[in-house]
Amino acid sequence: MRKLTAMSFVSLDGVMQGPGGPDEDRTQGFEHGGWAVPHFDQDTLDLISALTSRGGALLLGRRTYEIFAATWPLAEADDPIGAKLNGMPKYVASRTLDAVTWPNSTLLTGDVPEAVRELKRAEGDEIQVHGSPGLLQTLLAHDLVDEFRVFTFPVLVGSGTRLFGEGTGPGRLRLTGVTSFGGGVVAGTYARDGKLEYGAMGPETGNW
Repeated sequence: MRKLTAMSFVSLDGVMQGPGGPDEDRTQGFEHGGWAVPHFDQDTLDLISALTSRGGALLLGRRTYEIFAATWPLAEADDPIGAKLNGMPKYVASRTLDAVTWPNSTLLTGDVPEAVRELKRAEGDEIQVHGSPGLLQTLLAHDLVDEFRVFTFPVLVGSGTRLFGEGTGPGRLRLTGVTSFGGGVVAGTYARDGKLEYGAMGPETGNW
């Protein structure tokens, strides 16, 4: 079974909408696009590149696909992230697209969760989801994400689409790695770790 990982840039209050530019995603009047950009440094980019290099396939929602397809083919040949994204197989989940033109891309039609299960059952390196907040809610609702790679930025955005939205169900995560950067970004890797557990705190419980 292939592992499916989700790599997300989020604000401290959980927003993942439009991190990379003013016009990246103005859905529902979002006006804070580009909030992540001032906090990137070379070390952050190096980790993103290293994580991306592990991918065997890319799974994207329609909006993120359109952003990536318009920009990454313009990358220089020696750009490690661009070379990896342009070369690897890409699967696009969309109800509105009729075709995908970025080389090595395939449009997923019909039952998307079942199509993703089929991809996970195939041989190969991990399947990566970058961005794609709408698709992520579907994947979360069907318990298809194995690992979260969350880059948390030291900003409060307020409104906007959040990483853990309506598709999120209860569950436990295990922190498997954490790195902090000079720009204030903290990158944490979390693996799924079973069902949510409960307890109580206070002097009377001994858990204090």
